[in-house]
Amino acid sequence: MEVKSTADGAGWTCEVSVEDRGARTHHRVRVSRADLERWGAGRPVEDLVRRSFEFLLDREPAASILREFDLSVIQRHFPDFDQHFRR
Repeated sequence: MEVKSTADGAGWTCEVSVEDRGARTHHRVRVSRADLERWGAGRPVEDLVRRSFEFLLDREPAASILREFDLSVIQRHFPDFDQHFRR
């Protein structure tokens, strides 16, 4: 998995490339400063996004993950996301 981030005024846009089950998928994830503060545990934004994708891949194949989304959307689809990252 590759994660590349670009800072913008509201936070970061991360380009994510995932190799899963013999296929490569590409995703764009927007991370706000509040998201990083809430779930990042003081780590870089790339680490939060990487760990978020590991969380998602434990629950669904990469091909099922939205191609573009805000990181905060994950919690709406997987209510245990918040609890998982606040350990």
